[in-house]
Amino acid sequence: MTEPQTFFITGTSRGMGTEFARAALHAGHHVVATGRDPERVVAAVGQHDELLAVALDVTDERTVRSAVDAAIERFGRIDVLVNNAGSFQGGFFEEVSPEQFRAQMETNFFGAMNVTRAVLPVMRAQGSGRVISISSTAGIVAGAGGSAYAASKFALEGWMEALHGEVLPFGIHTTVVEPGFFRTDLLAEGSSTFWGDVHLDDYRSSSDQTKEFFRGMEGKQSGDPAKLARTLLALTEMSAPPVRLVAGADSVEGVLRKAQQLIEQARAFPELTTSLDLDDQSN
Repeated sequence: MTEPQTFFITGTSRGMGTEFARAALHAGHHVVATGRDPERVVAAVGQHDELLAVALDVTDERTVRSAVDAAIERFGRIDVLVNNAGSFQGGFFEEVSPEQFRAQMETNFFGAMNVTRAVLPVMRAQGSGRVISISSTAGIVAGAGGSAYAASKFALEGWMEALHGEVLPFGIHTTVVEPGFFRTDLLAEGSSTFWGDVHLDDYRSSSDQTKEFFRGMEGKQSGDPAKLARTLLALTEMSAPPVRLVAGADSVEGVLRKAQQLIEQARAFPELTTSLDLDDQSN
């Protein structure tokens, strides 16, 4: 077994976050498990001598700073940050109010940034660290009825890709994970999944079909979050982990299909792409 590390994990009161925390504890690591309600975190993860449950709202920088300070006071360092907290704002673009769209970005994108911004100084001082952010297939392949969610995950993908080159000189590795459908509580309506509060007749039929699809998926997703948790542990032991990890057969299929579409489109319209490199002599 490797030397015990300190994991700082957001969104651990349910779903993937709970599995990540359990897997790290089972492997002999220290875990700072965070959530809005620490009691719910302990109830989900279970009592453990190496567990520190801390209140944290990723959209509140004050609680983020307090949680990081508590982690350092208890364990002295943070080796692995897992940005897992998130929600799913469903609905077609015009059905999602501006307030809902911004709230989705605040949680899934700015929330991860808030926590990472607080943890990076600790990792730079150590000269080592791992930042793992949980994205989604929707961070690469967007679909109708999920524009707000996809926007938050596309933003997360771009930020993490750029961050990789910025922090690697300090011995800090980053990986963004794109899970497909895993059996978590993400699709639980009212707690993790929310629908647009703007109702337009033009979208009603398509919107109803989208809701029916996601409701039918809840609890029947093919991915096993416990297996994903073990994969994340393996990532932390790699000397050169991947910048991206596509997780799940459905996610792999979607990403490969998107890559093929990009290649085909680039080849289909060469006169619109390669000609842009030429000087315009028409004037």
